[in-house]
Amino acid sequence: MILSGANLTATYSALTEGNTPALGSVFESTGGKIYKFVQYKVAAGSVAAVAGQVAYYYAPSGASAGSTTAVTSDLSDSAGLGAGVLQSAPANDEYCWIQIKGDATLALALTAGADGNALTAVGIEPTARLTSAAVTDAIVAYAVDASAKIIKCDFPF
Repeated sequence: MILSGANLTATYSALTEGNTPALGSVFESTGGKIYKFVQYKVAAGSVAAVAGQVAYYYAPSGASAGSTTAVTSDLSDSAGLGAGVLQSAPANDEYCWIQIKGDATLALALTAGADGNALTAVGIEPTARLTSAAVTDAIVAYAVDASAKIIKCDFPF
């Protein structure tokens, strides 16, 4: 479902028909930015959400169950596939928006990479950071200005 109008920095403790977007809803904003409505999981490592940080699709113990509406910042409870850039700092099991397409400024610096590099969320960080992509990694973004933490999101959804 593509929505018109969204409070991108809001978090929600419950889904209420007519008051919150449906899980998995997509919102297209100005400037080519696209957002997805998801549920946040702190996961086994109890990693708190940070606005402007990349989140992974949630996959307990690294085993994906095919869910594309739950995200985490805990690499150990993901399959290493980046989901998007958090727009707020939800608590465990709260609902929020992630940016999946368009230009974004990250809260954390890139682990590696230079302007123009393809980026992946695969890495060894306890919190999600983007790094230069290897041939076999899923590309989730491109570095626009690596030193300023500006990327062009191209996360799968």
